[in-house]
Amino acid sequence: MRKIIFLLCCSLALISFQTTWAQTPKKIIIEHSDFADINQLEIPDAVLLTGNVRVNHDGAILTCNKAYWFQKENYIKAFGDVHIMQGDTLTLSGKYAEYNGDLKQAFATGNVLMQSPEMSLVTDTINFDRNSQEAYYKTYGTITNKGNTLRSKSGKYFVNQKKYQFLTSVTVKTPENLIKSNHLDYYTNSGHSYLLGPSTIDGKETKIYTENGFYDTKKDIARLQRNSNIRYNNRLIVGDSIFYNKKTGFASATNNVKITDSINKIIVKGHYAEIYKFKDSVFVTKHALAISLVEKDSVYIHAKKLLITGKENNRIIRGFKDAKFYKLDMSGKCDSIHSNQKTALTKLIGKPILWNFDNQMTGDVIHLIGNNATEKLDSLKVLTNAFIVSKDTLGTGYNQVKGMNLYGKFKENSLENVDIIKNTEVIYFMRNDKQELIGINKSVCSKINMTFDKSKIDTLTLFDSPDGTIFPEIELPENARKLRGFIWRGDERIKSKEDLFTPEETAINDKIIKESNAKKAKADIPMKVRKETLDYDKNNPKPVVK
Repeated sequence: MRKIIFLLCCSLALISFQTTWAQTPKKIIIEHSDFADINQLEIPDAVLLTGNVRVNHDGAILTCNKAYWFQKENYIKAFGDVHIMQGDTLTLSGKYAEYNGDLKQAFATGNVLMQSPEMSLVTDTINFDRNSQEAYYKTYGTITNKGNTLRSKSGKYFVNQKKYQFLTSVTVKTPENLIKSNHLDYYTNSGHSYLLGPSTIDGKETKIYTENGFYDTKKDIARLQRNSNIRYNNRLIVGDSIFYNKKTGFASATNNVKITDSINKIIVKGHYAEIYKFKDSVFVTKHALAISLVEKDSVYIHAKKLLITGKENNRIIRGFKDAKFYKLDMSGKCDSIHSNQKTALTKLIGKPILWNFDNQMTGDVIHLIGNNATEKLDSLKVLTNAFIVSKDTLGTGYNQVKGMNLYGKFKENSLENVDIIKNTEVIYFMRNDKQELIGINKSVCSKINMTFDKSKIDTLTLFDSPDGTIFPEIELPENARKLRGFIWRGDERIKSKEDLFTPEETAINDKIIKESNAKKAKADIPMKVRKETLDYDKNNPKPVVK
């Protein structure tokens, strides 16, 4: 008996479950019509309704001038000044519409207007699914939303999310910008835009490109993730990830950052940068590198932190902590570097060292003065404790000159003439035309002049009562062949732009680039677009009368 009761309860539960999931669709209710013709012959099995037609279906109201009601199919065709109202949140109007009560789907065409409190859509043909609360169109549509105008070839509107999804040829015109994309999600209540695929955001002074980005049309804030760049004031900012606030003029970029200043011929690279548009300044760190572009001999500057400030043709490059620079004929390092584009003056500050070909120069401060007209080096100053060293041409010794200050002149970026003044000392390996060693000159005086030929010492002249001797090589012991303060640092010499970075910095840079390339390669695989996009046409057929 208990078994029979148990089976009976299960059967009742199953019937109840099936009943719940197989409820009969609600019928279309005709609330009003001035005239109804049941036996009209134009469309058999349909009731012709004319004059102030009002239809109700599950909370939605349809009004029109004329309609054909297919009672058995629970379907209606409406003509003339058609309006479909879903509560007080959504209205749909057009010249013609069809509504399927079983599927709760509407189709409207002819000057279609869809409106909600936050937006209005004008198009030629639209489909609306009340079950999923989604509307879509394939004819060009124009959406107006709180000062923004959107136009696209096709689109989809999610009523509950207040979101548009555009899949082809969409433009968004805001008071400040014009956005173009082929795949954009736009939220009408917040003004947020999500751009997928090649997209541009053009303003009066700023142009943005991205293939995966977010843009807040109200706050003018962008977050860009893939193949993105920003252009303004002849600057191009590129990075794996970019943030930009148009109102404050602030931008930041992360990983594989490259900032190109075409007017001032400067390129700045690194893995993190901050750009302050209104202050004309750029801050770069993490493998930071500034490149001053010259036709045949660009200058590369590296430091832990780089700061570039100043307006057009008045840029100043500052490098802080472990600053280094390299060009084909010269390189150097110091604690910090200061390069002024307008004055063409570069200062090496804090334990500076400079190499010009085979000549090593040190002092408390080193100044390099350029010529803006020729874009070449003009002169050199080594202030306080100046010391210049070069290896003897054929031997193992070192030519050395030291004094208080050093003043040099360049010709074609090579030292041509140098004056060392005050408390000067010299050790110089003298050779004849056959490069045979004559002797070693070890002297002191008040001033020394040196001329160079092809970066090698050509002449050496001592002024004002020089005191010294030319020693035969055998008579001058090794420990007397070096001036006080002598340090040869040839192993530190920067011989290429790659030498600007330590092995640790290079390893970190290689790791970031490797991870970035792997991420890009993965993204290059055709995007796994949302199911709702893939099934865009398949899941949204136009309602058809049975």
